[in-house]
Amino acid sequence: MGTSDRLTVRSTVRSTVRSPERTKLSVNVNKIATLRNSRGKNLPDVLKVSLDIERFGAEGITVHPRPDGRHIRKEDVDALKANIKVELNVEGYPSDDFLTMVENVVPAQATLVPDPPHVLTSNAGWRVTENEALLAEVVERLRAKGIRVSVFIDPRTVGENDWRLLRKLGVDRVELYTEEYADAFSTPRRDEVTALYRSAAEQAQAHGLGVNAGHDLNLINLRHLVTAIPWIDEVSIGHALISDALYDGLEKTVARYLSCLR
Repeated sequence: MGTSDRLTVRSTVRSTVRSPERTKLSVNVNKIATLRNSRGKNLPDVLKVSLDIERFGAEGITVHPRPDGRHIRKEDVDALKANIKVELNVEGYPSDDFLTMVENVVPAQATLVPDPPHVLTSNAGWRVTENEALLAEVVERLRAKGIRVSVFIDPRTVGENDWRLLRKLGVDRVELYTEEYADAFSTPRRDEVTALYRSAAEQAQAHGLGVNAGHDLNLINLRHLVTAIPWIDEVSIGHALISDALYDGLEKTVARYLSCLR
């Protein structure tokens, strides 16, 4: 039996343990804000696009406001919270400004990422043990507001002690940083790397943590991931989905991503 066959068999076994209706799709609208900001007015309208994405069937909207305001801004976060009915997921590095904004907005979920302010996009998972004191304080603040807390992790760098610590700190979910998976998908390393991500997801589940996933997921690699790890709660997808929408339109593109998750 090959590695991919073993993954299929093990996925079937695990799905009997926990079978969510299906993995939810949260669409990251940062790229809509980037396009808007390039002209200095309000076209495209981030809120309108987000409401359309909601109407087309997505279960969440994700935003990642950064200190320089180069795409999503605080006023976008406020408007989304006040108007969308699906879950709002706010990502970011837990600076004082970020935490104050999140505590005021109270999104359904806050995803903590270890990004320094200058990076182009999220490019690493948390070194959990090294940042225990910071994460402990942040998780306590956010959970006091009733906000679900997800922590961005890289399966290549998280160890057994990290899993125990995440549970001890009261983290609700982890988000698997999937760039390595996406890069390996069309190479001979696909099954090896998929197994690494599945192992991390199993560790998360064993420690009572929910599992999200995001970064470089697309129509080519998404179905394989959620087949291998059927208990993923949510995927956050932005760049690829908005790029696909340039060709197929937003409604059809959202439907195609939802189809991958069913």
